[in-house]
Amino acid sequence: MSRIPVARFLIAKDESGLFRLTVRDTRFNSQGYPIVTSSLQEETFKTAAAARAFAKAEFGAEAGQFASK
Repeated sequence: MSRIPVARFLIAKDESGLFRLTVRDTRFNSQGYPIVTSSLQEETFKTAAAARAFAKAEFGAEAGQFASK
């Protein structure tokens, strides 16, 4: 299992061509292994930049906390 931390925000394109934002929270169990909980946001965005702006406004996201798929 990888111990490299995952980016907190994932921006991915869905099957209809719109972008979706997933917010991921990482916590660690008693042995130090990461447990990642993901929650897909209901909003859809026409561009990845719009999804990034939403994450910055709603969740206080900063540069370096994003991953794309």
